Amino acid sequence: MARSRKVQLILNGKAAGHDALRTAVARQREAGHGIEVRVTSEKGDARRFVAEAGEVDLLIAAGGDGTVNEVVHGLMDLSRIARPVLGVVPLGTANDFAIGCGIPRDPEEALTLCMESEGVPVDVGKANEHWFLNAASIGFGAEVTATTPPELKRLLGHAAYTVMGAILATNLHHYQGKLTLPDREIAGSGPVAIVGNGRQAGGGVQVTPRACIDDGLLDVLAVREIPALALLTAARELQELSPDGEYISYWQTPWAEVQTEEAIPVNVDGEPVRFSSVRYEAVPNAIRLIVPRNCPLLSATVK
Repeated sequence: MARSRKVQLILNGKAAGHDALRTAVARQREAGHGIEVRVTSEKGDARRFVAEAGEVDLLIAAGGDGTVNEVVHGLMDLSRIARPVLGVVPLGTANDFAIGCGIPRDPEEALTLCMESEGVPVDVGKANEHWFLNAASIGFGAEVTATTPPELKRLLGHAAYTVMGAILATNLHHYQGKLTLPDREIAGSGPVAIVGNGRQAGGGVQVTPRACIDDGLLDVLAVREIPALALLTAARELQELSPDGEYISYWQTPWAEVQTEEAIPVNVDGEPVRFSSVRYEAVPNAIRLIVPRNCPLLSATVK
């Protein structure tokens, strides 16, 4: 790309002393690229920095999923035509979205990718007034339980086993609610659900494994209460991911609505909020994002 681009890198203050990133930025500057670095010190800074950036061509979010999410909120505050391209240098602990996209973990490689690549149009998810690039989880416990029966691990393999662990953790508290999709409505106890634009959450757990970031759809994994005797059935449904599972269902939809009798915890790209009524929707082609050429989350690269 042309060297005359105006680039701003928004760095999470917790990673401000990151030597590898500092070296990478210095190398890019030596190569003739002008990169302005702004460092956050508190929540809200990254979103504000986007508003203050003016006419930049490329905004790079350097941090974890929370930093990326704040920058996305800043981008969505702008008119579509005014939004610069977004690049990501993953420096957080989980980096679920970046790693799901195949963005390199190495800061120098990630920064080089940002500086040398074009952005592709991708969708952004919306949960009421909250934006998310990766996933929103509804009613899920924050931690994966360690009490998942070991025979399920053999049956499911590691990836699905960790999802089942998260599911079983949620059986501690179900709520009365209703999940509405364009073609169906599910009422009763639960369902807890994950709404994904990306595929993984919770530090690498593949929760919505069919999701693409450019298909105009959100992927919904919904879980109803699973009696102990139904664990094997539920485990099979977790592998099949059918829209008609008795305990675990999976849909791809432009929108979904959840209403509950009580306000329940929702985790939106790592940020905890509470809703008793929420509409999730995909906003197609909302931003341009730099991803590797073989990014597994682009529909064109899905085999």
